Amino acid sequence: MEETNIDDPNYFLRVVDCQWACPAHTPVPEYIRKIAHGKYSEAFMINWVSNVFPGILGRTCDRPCEPACRRGRVEDPDTVGGDTAPVAICRLKRVAADYKDDVSAQMPRAPALIGKRIACVGAGPASLSVARDLAVLGYEITLIDHNPKMGGLIRTQIPRFRLPERVIDEEVGYITGIGNVHFDNRSVGSLKGLLDEGWDAVFVGSGAPRGRDLDIPGRDEGAANIHVGIDWLSSVSFEHIKNIGKRVIVLGGGNTAMDCCRTARRLGGEDVKVIVRSGFEEMKASPWEKEDAIAEDIPIINWHVPKEFVTEGGRLVGMNFEIVRAEYDDNGRRKLVPTGEPDAFIECDDVLVAVGQENAFPWIERDIGIEFDPRWDMPKVDELTMQSSLPKVFFGGDAAFGPKNIIWAVAHGHAAAISIDRFLKGEDVRERPAPMVNIVSQKMGIHEWSYDNDVALDSRVAVPHLPKARALSDIGAEVELGFDPELAWKEAQRCLNCDVQTVFSASLCIECDACTDICPMDCITFTRNGGEDDLRSRLSAPALNTEQPLYVAGGLDTGRVMVKDEDLCLHCGLCAERCPTGAWDMRKYLIETAQAGPPCRNN
Repeated sequence: MEETNIDDPNYFLRVVDCQWACPAHTPVPEYIRKIAHGKYSEAFMINWVSNVFPGILGRTCDRPCEPACRRGRVEDPDTVGGDTAPVAICRLKRVAADYKDDVSAQMPRAPALIGKRIACVGAGPASLSVARDLAVLGYEITLIDHNPKMGGLIRTQIPRFRLPERVIDEEVGYITGIGNVHFDNRSVGSLKGLLDEGWDAVFVGSGAPRGRDLDIPGRDEGAANIHVGIDWLSSVSFEHIKNIGKRVIVLGGGNTAMDCCRTARRLGGEDVKVIVRSGFEEMKASPWEKEDAIAEDIPIINWHVPKEFVTEGGRLVGMNFEIVRAEYDDNGRRKLVPTGEPDAFIECDDVLVAVGQENAFPWIERDIGIEFDPRWDMPKVDELTMQSSLPKVFFGGDAAFGPKNIIWAVAHGHAAAISIDRFLKGEDVRERPAPMVNIVSQKMGIHEWSYDNDVALDSRVAVPHLPKARALSDIGAEVELGFDPELAWKEAQRCLNCDVQTVFSASLCIECDACTDICPMDCITFTRNGGEDDLRSRLSAPALNTEQPLYVAGGLDTGRVMVKDEDLCLHCGLCAERCPTGAWDMRKYLIETAQAGPPCRNN
């Protein structure tokens, strides 16, 4: 194998699993250390620079960082006294937001306008991220939305018992407080008409506003009590709907279905059931969302396919379902087949349909230069630049590639902002800057480090919840109470500091193998070089996870190479402590992905 180029900033970014998995590449270990030291405001600002909405995401993020967390894959259940689990990264983010001081003085302020006007269609997380990144550069940003307040789906579709409105108001306020950001409360009925208003660039962050309906027999007859989930949640959010029937069926297995069923319990639903056509494990809802629903006495019924809405005298009384099972072909493709059991009839007063969302662009004319993919009736958007085939129009969030989540919308906003800035400066939008890296050795003495390198053996800390009776009696009462400082400190100790990297200097190595002897994970090997598959099989502990790289360094007197399996390393520093010559060092790599502005331009 070729020697590893550790000067490439993306190499160690990939090794920091949580940061690599985060679409916005938030420096997770750095802010967790700040929380452990009680520096909540600093932790908040690290998040704010990267993911824009720490308080919102700390309650609602889909947490792509946590399945990637090294802790979850290196823990031994017997050692930690329970199930293995990643660090509670998301809920620690909320701690930074909950316990910070007044950070308004740390927020940037917009400079004088530079004479360029940008329209953002939709005022959700993608558009707000664009506004934040570009307002500080002197652009004049106007967010256009038909809803009376900014926030998009954050405000209209996430229940207040999960996300209090005060948190939304605060974090939207940080963006509008920068200056150069305006809100235009109106609908956009024509993109051509919008372009005719003379904007220098347009960003479309209108979300996926249309919920899928269910066209099966009885739909028209029972229409008065059959509701599309996201529309219903929006009506609840704006207090247009304040009650529901006692018996409620929620169709669908995603997070919207979980929000619908839990909201229904708070609006008078006593017998609320979630009914899903797939198995429990195949549901798209996050595991913690399913757990919260079940904890509120909401059963989830799987392998039931809706066949018919049943009405009597023009009134909905229930639904018929076909019971199915999954069969898989030789290629692993799933097919649902009837079990042969009689159809199941389930009584209900109301049905909430949460079987998916889709984009709707009737307001974008097809003759203005924007190409659409005929398969999905979606605009063709460059995944790197977020630019459409009409150069001055950019897309992001759910409007770009279909429904995802808030953190992806933020990442799209950052990417689009870089492109818009470069486009308006006459530069190639496909040129993207490398991440900015700050490297600091953690060595303080022969056996001392400036970070806590002890590996805590504690199980994941549970987040306290409001008592169930209280939670169900008040739709505005936040259910998750969050960590207090003591619990936050305890959970922060579980972080393995994966951004503190083991850096090897072959010129100092005497090949005594002391580091291989002391490594608790057997992740360091000195051996002859070879192909990657060959090397992975010959290490002290076979490197089976090919998604994690091998750190290969040559230049040793014996002709051998040092190979470290990045997948297993605990970043504990024992190799560096044991090394008699200082060939190993522990260096913190603070990696920050670039955002719009002069560093991202050619001149």
